[in-house]
Amino acid sequence: MDAKKGGGPVTGEKLFSEMKEFASFDKATQRYIRRSLDVAFGRKDPLDTWARDEGEAAAINAQKRFYAQLPHLRADIPDDSGLDMLEPFLGLLTTLSAFDLAQGRLDSFTAYRFLYERLLGAHVRPWLPAAFCAAAALPHLHPDRRRILLQSISEGAATAAGWSTREPVFWPEWVEKVDVETA
Repeated sequence: MDAKKGGGPVTGEKLFSEMKEFASFDKATQRYIRRSLDVAFGRKDPLDTWARDEGEAAAINAQKRFYAQLPHLRADIPDDSGLDMLEPFLGLLTTLSAFDLAQGRLDSFTAYRFLYERLLGAHVRPWLPAAFCAAAALPHLHPDRRRILLQSISEGAATAAGWSTREPVFWPEWVEKVDVETA
């Protein structure tokens, strides 16, 4: 963890705040975020760490294919709200978002934002409400799921006048269980 990411020293308050936010997500969401970060950044072998069955292994392999586009997205985040870069960037961001939302583990804009800030960096924040709403409204999701997702974005998040450029400081990882008796 770089103490200077985002233009200033990492404060314990920010780290604690992000840890608290992550802890507020249900266990399935926490697991999916950690798995996604492992897939995106090659932190561990995601199949060995996360696949509990063939279905999960297939989902992880599909996620690897989708996430192969992340470096392109990071490089193409528009500097401003100029519409000339909108189609290639927002189209791909919406596609990746639709994949992640379809996995059924990100149940709110907050969880989605938490993951995507880490996948793409702080400069993607202005684009996340649009990508989330577009992906959450797609017909591949059950109508009840679409309703829950779309209702999860607050008016403040959808209409923010500005966004922080400070990079996230807390990056959740898989932690092996420790057998207390043998420790």
